[in-house]
Amino acid sequence: MEKGGYVYLLTNNPQTVIYTGVTNDLKRRVFEHKEKLVEGFTKGYNVSKLVYFEQFENILSAIEREKQIKGGSRKDKINLIKSVNPKFEDLYNNL
Repeated sequence: MEKGGYVYLLTNNPQTVIYTGVTNDLKRRVFEHKEKLVEGFTKGYNVSKLVYFEQFENILSAIEREKQIKGGSRKDKINLIKSVNPKFEDLYNNL
């Protein structure tokens, strides 16, 4: 049985950074970002606020969508977030 997947966008509190990622377990992955368990970009820029996500039936579809989102501009990402989360609220507690 194939696992599903998620594409997600995180930001920091001043909303100066938008990070796009993909995972098969959204709650676990965002927890890792929040607890600074993930070395690299998100840890360095304190990026841990979940502001957008999409769920897919398989991980390959999620990866394809991640590439599409990453290929867009910052403005495109902001508009995508605002389409479902206009106040940029942290969606993590609602998972």
